[in-house]
Amino acid sequence: MKPAPTAPPHPAAILAIILASYFMILLDNSVIFTALPSLQAELQLTTGELTWVQDAYTLVFGGLLLLGARAGDLLGRRRVFVFGLVVFSLASLLIGLAPAGWWAIAGRAVQGIGAAIVAPASLSLLTASFPEGRERTRAVSLYGATAGIGASLGLVLGGALAHWISWRAGFFVNVPIGALMIALAPRLLPETGRASGQFDVFGALSATLGVGALVFGIIHTAEAGWTSPITTTAVTVGLLLLVVFVLIERRATQPIMPLNLFASRRRTGAYVARFLYLGAMIGFFFFTTQFMQEVLGFNPLQAGLGFLPMTAVNFAVAMCIPPLVRRMPGSVALLAGILITLVGMFWLSLAGPGSSYWTGVALPMVLIGAGQGFTFAPLTSFGIVGAPASDAGAASGLLNTFHQVGTCLGLGIAVAAAATVPAGGPAAPHLAAQVSAALTTGSILLFLSLAVTAALILPADLASRRPPKTPVPVRVLEGANAS
Repeated sequence: MKPAPTAPPHPAAILAIILASYFMILLDNSVIFTALPSLQAELQLTTGELTWVQDAYTLVFGGLLLLGARAGDLLGRRRVFVFGLVVFSLASLLIGLAPAGWWAIAGRAVQGIGAAIVAPASLSLLTASFPEGRERTRAVSLYGATAGIGASLGLVLGGALAHWISWRAGFFVNVPIGALMIALAPRLLPETGRASGQFDVFGALSATLGVGALVFGIIHTAEAGWTSPITTTAVTVGLLLLVVFVLIERRATQPIMPLNLFASRRRTGAYVARFLYLGAMIGFFFFTTQFMQEVLGFNPLQAGLGFLPMTAVNFAVAMCIPPLVRRMPGSVALLAGILITLVGMFWLSLAGPGSSYWTGVALPMVLIGAGQGFTFAPLTSFGIVGAPASDAGAASGLLNTFHQVGTCLGLGIAVAAAATVPAGGPAAPHLAAQVSAALTTGSILLFLSLAVTAALILPADLASRRPPKTPVPVRVLEGANAS
């Protein structure tokens, strides 16, 4: 009989290392937003160069995720996890020391490499360290909560550091955190071993280049629109390479992305729903920050603090998820979370120059924070549910890939929607109209995410919870066979 999985020897320490490392890389997805004006002024960047300070990180992060996930399966997840932390921490130090814009952009790209290694390795280490059941449910819930809190808290921290110290402090803070995790991980994290076999080189290259080209094309729409030759060429090349990637994976004996991961309706639904949900949320972060600073007149610190209603509610709700999931199907909590986020997003899209912060921004943020608290943990759990242990890295890599690519696509769509607002008139009303258009578009993405969840995840989740039907035993009457 196969022995039952046992709990890790230091579960609290393992969970703390994984969550702190994951939080650090998510923080850098958003810490830059409220610090962008001061960074631009100090390094004298053009608008295009400023955009690439954020986009270089996202591009490399999204493009290398599958490669980073498979590397963990083949080389050992703890070993790869520590290496990713080293790369990320050194890149953070270099960005903080950047003397010019090109240096900061290059450092952000290197940060993306480290993040693409750490993100999938952290989730696969978590699933390998905690057995199925209550402990894993709690761990995954905290991991999902970290995704939402890291993004929102990054805005607060970025604004505070930029206002009180410097935009550089937002990157320097990663160095001691990363150093501590690098020192503790080899001592406390279990090594998962190495999968046997060869590395799927052609699959890795086609996936990395395909996702990278697609993400680059999506990002470029923010500057040149969807009709730009560069945009259309990059997106076309990216899609063709991804088709080649799928064909390679169908024939590979040990694929970098096992296609059987899409056999589950719950996993497939979680990937697509996460893609759409994050596409909506990136527009919310990007444009709400501008609304508070340019329309309501907040400084970077005030804008960062302006996100606290969402962050506080997000954390409180996320902590309630484990007991709630034990009482109701996770798909129901997920549906509720997306719906609450949708209501908050649409409410926020109605804000204008005459709106007050409390009724126009803070109250909608409370709903968005509550929705995030309900959403991220089930989305994470359904993205890895039922995946074989040998494919844990690939499953977590796919989850994070859809996360990052959804972010890139959502930002491009939001910016394109904002650009449809006719130019002219006072600056504040014009920006408010652009924000409204972008957030309305985000509401549409959330509605699509809700529809995918209802169509794919909910029925499969409810079906998995029904007890199996057992045949009714046929009772033989005593003496019926007597002669």
